[in-house]
Amino acid sequence: MYQKQLMENCKIYVNSDASFLLAKVQQILAREGTRSYLVGGFVRDMLLGRDSGDIDIAVASSALETAAKVAAALNGKYIPLDKVNEIGRVVLFGSGKEGTWELDFSTLKDSIENDLAQRDFTIDAMAVELEEITLEFLTAKPISDTGTIILDVPGLIDPFNGHDDLRQGTIRAVSEPAFPADPARLLRAVRLAAELGFNIDGETEALIRKYAHLITTVAGERIRDELLPVFNLPGTAALLNCLDRLGLLTELIPELSPARGVDQPLIHYWDDFNHSIQTVAAVDFLLEHEEWPHIETDLLAAVPWSEELSQHFNQEISHGSTRKALLKLAALLHDIAKPATKTVDEDGRARFLGHGREGSAITTAILQRLRFSTRETRMVEIMVREHLRPTQMSNHDVPSRHAIYRYFRDTDDTGIEILFLSMADHLATRGPTLNLTEWQAHARMVEYVLTKRLEEEQVTKPPKLIDGHDLINIFGLEPGPAVGELLEAVREAQAAGEIAVREQALDYVKLLITNDRHIIPDK
Repeated sequence: MYQKQLMENCKIYVNSDASFLLAKVQQILAREGTRSYLVGGFVRDMLLGRDSGDIDIAVASSALETAAKVAAALNGKYIPLDKVNEIGRVVLFGSGKEGTWELDFSTLKDSIENDLAQRDFTIDAMAVELEEITLEFLTAKPISDTGTIILDVPGLIDPFNGHDDLRQGTIRAVSEPAFPADPARLLRAVRLAAELGFNIDGETEALIRKYAHLITTVAGERIRDELLPVFNLPGTAALLNCLDRLGLLTELIPELSPARGVDQPLIHYWDDFNHSIQTVAAVDFLLEHEEWPHIETDLLAAVPWSEELSQHFNQEISHGSTRKALLKLAALLHDIAKPATKTVDEDGRARFLGHGREGSAITTAILQRLRFSTRETRMVEIMVREHLRPTQMSNHDVPSRHAIYRYFRDTDDTGIEILFLSMADHLATRGPTLNLTEWQAHARMVEYVLTKRLEEEQVTKPPKLIDGHDLINIFGLEPGPAVGELLEAVREAQAAGEIAVREQALDYVKLLITNDRHIIPDK
């Protein structure tokens, strides 16, 4: 039997927008005579003083009908999420600081105790009866400039001692059937531990290992939604090692399994699998300025950085992903085709010819399986395919304007990411055997390319001087591939500073045609 505890000094911190929203919902449900409970992650986040845009409410009536009524009363959007299990969602679109809120209503099948017993972790298995909450906070003044205010809670329904686990920073499964009932919880345990800075209970870790194989039964989009936060957080490499230790990583991405134990040329300190993990760690080192424990020297001093770059990597792409998260995902997958492309020449040297191109195809298949968006998939695929490109742009010298133009043309929207991937790859290749002079030269090359891109936008996006109509009307060319090839040649010469105005562009085309007479159509 659960104990409805009057917590000593029990205070819950609620964002002011959430408090007013809860007051409105409470009034609506009170008018309907519906008994309701705040449950799950929202209660957990309130106790931790964390903001949350998602509110879970269990109601002792039809959740679908209740959600529809609340949506109508608050001018929100009603979405019947699960008609069989009676789960309805209300989406409220705010403005400015209010943002968007999602209220998920679930139907109590029996009692609140039984409802909490079906949940994943003890810290999510707490509830507060909505009608018992005193809303004195409505007139309270914020205690900080963040708009946070204090809500007194008369009682916390906590049958599994989730509040104690919150105090101790522990992720503990409510019961063993929690994982077979919803295998997405296997990954969620790691994600929650990372987000909250908690530890996973030893018995819960054992259960995760026992049921790790079930993660393959989870829909790709649910895995993506649990996995992306792992790549958005600092310390991603440690989290990947945790997933591997629990038996989840290669269940999620079985294409990584062949990389384990694959030896590489002597310049590499780690095998292919561990090199990939270390490359993720190196990305965090470069972007988050985390520790790189393998070299004591200040390696960041040579790395180009600016507020503009910080904003670039934090830019959201879709589904909660950021450029930073996608770069770390590419770092994990950049050498995924090495096992399949490995050959050993006569002198015993291992080679991996074409592993970038082959890896890009494997990457596309993985991300499509996990239901990443088309843009996300395309960006990571290009990063994997072109990850060696920065080191191929020059030979012991700064890249030419031609090379820089071609690089940003071919890498589309990921040119900056690939430059940082190349530095991370360099660090994760040498490890503790890093040559400082070579590292500084690599970093200088990256800084040079970035500087040219930022200072001379015409190198990567030169203004259009002529178009296909000019070539057809002035030179009598027929529409076709030759027109595109000539226009690209003009853009490259323009990026290199060889031509700058329309007349020069036309003279350049005339020269190209003169030197390649087959372009002119027969008259």
